Amino acid sequence: MADIAALTQLIEPEAKALGFELVRVQMIGGESDPTLQVMAERPDTRQLTIDDCANLSRRLSDVFDAADPIESAYRLEVSSPGIDRPLTRLKDFSEWAGHEARITLAEPMGDRKQFTGELVGTEGEEVLIATKDGREARLPFAGIKTAKLTLTNKLLAATAPLSSAGAEEFEDEESSDDQIHAEG
Repeated sequence: MADIAALTQLIEPEAKALGFELVRVQMIGGESDPTLQVMAERPDTRQLTIDDCANLSRRLSDVFDAADPIESAYRLEVSSPGIDRPLTRLKDFSEWAGHEARITLAEPMGDRKQFTGELVGTEGEEVLIATKDGREARLPFAGIKTAKLTLTNKLLAATAPLSSAGAEEFEDEESSDDQIHAEG
């Protein structure tokens, strides 16, 4: 199994050199399809373009070729966190205050492990969430197993793409492919 902390130490300087912040580093896919998943974002936009992902992927491939930090074969996946992004850093819970999230604790708090509602923010090392039953829960950040934003219209509006330039070309290309198949 790969040492995520050691991998993060290799990955973070490369991401920072490109002006990105790491969101998450994890191994997924199990033994049959091991994949090193690296999520990063530009601090000003909270997104990455395809070119950003490609640039970071190339830098990481060079570093990993030299350091060889993973013993077995694996795939490298570099991406932006996406719309219903994972919340992995304490600051994420403040930055996304006002949006809905689902938080799962490692251990139950009272009789609950899962909390869904609107993020209120943070206080010290606690995450505040207004749950759907109308109460405010204070969750210890260190006790959070997973957390991610919930897809809502408000979130979609807040995460509009940086640019849709080139989308028309792709649509035109598909239309002409369809026309060729219809005529052929």
